[in-house]
Amino acid sequence: MAVDLHKFANPARFLRISDAIFPWVSGLAVILLAIGLYMALFVSPRDYQQGDTVRIMFVHVPAAWMSMSIYVMMAVASAVGLIWKHPVADLSAKASAPIGACFTFLALVTGALWGQPMWGTYWVWDARLTSMLILFFLYLGYMALWSSFDDQSKAAKAAAILVLVGVINIPIIKFSVDWWNTLHQPASVATMEGPKIHSSILTPLLIMGVAYLALFASVFIIRVKSEILSRRLRMLQINRLQE
Repeated sequence: MAVDLHKFANPARFLRISDAIFPWVSGLAVILLAIGLYMALFVSPRDYQQGDTVRIMFVHVPAAWMSMSIYVMMAVASAVGLIWKHPVADLSAKASAPIGACFTFLALVTGALWGQPMWGTYWVWDARLTSMLILFFLYLGYMALWSSFDDQSKAAKAAAILVLVGVINIPIIKFSVDWWNTLHQPASVATMEGPKIHSSILTPLLIMGVAYLALFASVFIIRVKSEILSRRLRMLQINRLQE
């Protein structure tokens, strides 16, 4: 299994596969974003309590899903990079961090915009909100560590340790609404009893979720390709200096 993973993590193979996938995922992202936003703004009904404010949820909730999912993906890639030294694993985690930070920032901002009319305040030091803010700082800290070392191997190791320690925050975010008293409403989509929201809201919400996933895949491919090419350029420059 380790041999197969190593072959898949070969940079040249990654570039070939990503070139084939990129047009499909980028096209899918555009189409699903258009459909999802249209349904969220014009098809989905107003909520009897929240009114049109509920439409913020179609941007906020998928962004929160992506912020946590990307961090978990970074933790897996970092573990693979630490254990098996796969050349693409560290670059995948590094390339994902700014995208995850953007989704987390979007979730925080849209959550605040929703909270003001519903809770009467943009922010409270609530367990869910605070743990999401910590996630945002973890992303920033991860990116800062990569920039703090001239030696990229040391930077990858330090950043991987941070992301692996920080992954404990993910279950805290997920279950914070169950473990503590909080203003934030409990889970209404991924529950043991199934979704608790009407299909007229659930459908565009899921479409936006898949659209965000396709958008992430598109930007991820661009960023990993850029990292691979930058690393090759650095190696060429080092070889020329040594000649």
